[in-house]
Amino acid sequence: MARAAVPGRLTWRVAELAETTDLTESARGLVFDVPGWPGHLPGQHVDVRLTAEDGYSVQRSYSISSAPGGDRVELAVQRVQDGEVSPYLCDVLVAGDRIELRGPVGGWFVWRAADPAPVTLVAGGSGIVPLMAMIRTRAAEGSRVPFRLVYSARTPDDVLFADELRRRAREDAGLDVKVVYTRQAPEGAPEPPGRLGVATLNTYGWPAEFTPNCFVCGPTGFVETVSDILVALGHDPRRVRTERFG
Repeated sequence: MARAAVPGRLTWRVAELAETTDLTESARGLVFDVPGWPGHLPGQHVDVRLTAEDGYSVQRSYSISSAPGGDRVELAVQRVQDGEVSPYLCDVLVAGDRIELRGPVGGWFVWRAADPAPVTLVAGGSGIVPLMAMIRTRAAEGSRVPFRLVYSARTPDDVLFADELRRRAREDAGLDVKVVYTRQAPEGAPEPPGRLGVATLNTYGWPAEFTPNCFVCGPTGFVETVSDILVALGHDPRRVRTERFG
């Protein structure tokens, strides 16, 4: 059984990299062993701190992509050009290396399996990461809450967790996945590339009268546009929860 996240004072813990996965050419999945991990809720994030030999340190926040359970925490990191932390995590860190990690952080942008309301997930780029934790938790809990994911990505090569999402959507009738490509659609796609708009959200998200919980994550401009559309479509603003980066 997954442990519940324990609120309280956050402390830095030593996390050891156990395994990695290449998610795209510019994104990497990182699984850490974190002894004493208190547990987390899907949608929460952690702070990661790197410290150089001269004492200089830098920290960044990353969403958790794994379902709760045990002392393992999975992150998905998108490499940022000229970044201080993401290139190290994506290109340098190897199994057995250690970093400092603090969390879990956040209590608003979380999904709880006990909530029976249908769920609309809307992701822009690497904004899929905390939503993936929700999808995985739903499966791990055996939840029958219906999920609809609308995922905006530049090209097919930029879709994180592409194989897993296809498999889960194929095997689980309660999970619908719609990917919108903004720059290049796959060959034979029924729709040309374009930005996610009103028609797509109205068609592939749950209608407002179903009173779904809506979780929107991505770059600031994307999140603001999507949340405005959802409210304009009649969704209760209190049920539209957002997480933004950049």
